[in-house]
Amino acid sequence: MARLLQPPPKFLPADWQVANKTQYHRAEAQRSRSERLVVESQRLVEEIEKTTRRSQSDVNRKLEQRLEEIRFWRKELGDRLEQLVSVTEELLTYQTRLHSALDGLKGPLHITQMCLEYRENRVGIDLVHDEVEQELVKEAEIIHGVTALLTRTLEEVSEQIRLNRSAKYNLEKDLTDKSVALTIDDVCFSLNNNSPNIQYSEGAGQVDPRSVSLEDWLDFSNANVEKAARQSHNSLALKALVDRVLSQTASDLRRQCDVVDTAFQNGLKETKDARDKLAAHLAKVMEEVASQEENIAVLEKAILDQEGPAKVAHTRLETRRHRPRVELCRDVAQHRLVREVQEIAHNVARSVGVGAACTWTSDRAVRSHAGTQGGLGPGAGGAEGPEPQAAGAAGGGPGEGEHHLHRRGAVHPHEEVHPPAGRRRPGRGGGGPPP
Repeated sequence: MARLLQPPPKFLPADWQVANKTQYHRAEAQRSRSERLVVESQRLVEEIEKTTRRSQSDVNRKLEQRLEEIRFWRKELGDRLEQLVSVTEELLTYQTRLHSALDGLKGPLHITQMCLEYRENRVGIDLVHDEVEQELVKEAEIIHGVTALLTRTLEEVSEQIRLNRSAKYNLEKDLTDKSVALTIDDVCFSLNNNSPNIQYSEGAGQVDPRSVSLEDWLDFSNANVEKAARQSHNSLALKALVDRVLSQTASDLRRQCDVVDTAFQNGLKETKDARDKLAAHLAKVMEEVASQEENIAVLEKAILDQEGPAKVAHTRLETRRHRPRVELCRDVAQHRLVREVQEIAHNVARSVGVGAACTWTSDRAVRSHAGTQGGLGPGAGGAEGPEPQAAGAAGGGPGEGEHHLHRRGAVHPHEEVHPPAGRRRPGRGGGGPPP
């Protein structure tokens, strides 16, 4: 208890001096530390402000570059889209031309088949597998081949149009996204520290899992542009192919049509020549028949004229048989009468033989006359059946009439054959019988 009431201890002046110095140094160190913190804070504020300004400036520059890059790709996409739309419209025109060309083949094919059917109505020896029929069959085969080729080409054009539309959809989608991104980045580029409606956003510094890398973004846009360019190139190549196909097929059809026309003309000329020869021969046959008939009449008259002398000779011989006894002598007169009877019988037999030969010859001439008349009658001249006429395209590009080939209609089986001049068959302005 006594110790608790003792006074505090007294310090020496030296202790006091030491304590004051220590407190002074501690306060001085604290003040220096405070000054350094103030300077450091000012430097940090300046550094942060500089960094912020530099970072914001760099962001603005990056946004500006990004805007230029998006504008560039948007222009590329727009150009490719415009080019693709243009070639697609041209392909649609080519598709229409191919449809028209296929429809135009139906007429020539129908006429060729009609010609072949008409030629089946030829009769007898005229039903021959001649050059005309060979060329008609070849023409039908060519038309079928052209139809198959144009059908395949039309399928290729339709498929290319589908691919173009697919590429067009991708371009339009990418172009729309680029426009939206350009608008957003343009808004971001225009923001500053004094802009209204700026605020904190939770999770703004985190990477969006839906985002893609710059390389992926470039590859995606580049793939769309390359696909569109590839489809545009394929479309141009296909257009050139369609032009060649339409031109070549039209040329082949025209060439074959000319060949068939020439074959028909040659067949008509050959048949007309044969008919003219038959007509000339018919006149000669008629003359020969008339001559034979006159000759037979002369022979019959000659045979009749022999009846009088024969009866006289027979009567003389019969009368001389009644001579008496030795007077029944085979004298010179008797021998001459017998020889006269034999001569008359021989001459009559010769005349009958010649008359039979003339009759046989006349019958043959009559049959030949009937055959010649049959060859010159209605429906004859099978090779003259259909006469060709090519009515090719009146102009325009491929597909605009390339395949509109027409040929005159066939001669009706019961219609008289006429020379080529003035004949018409079903077709444009044709006057032949309907199919």
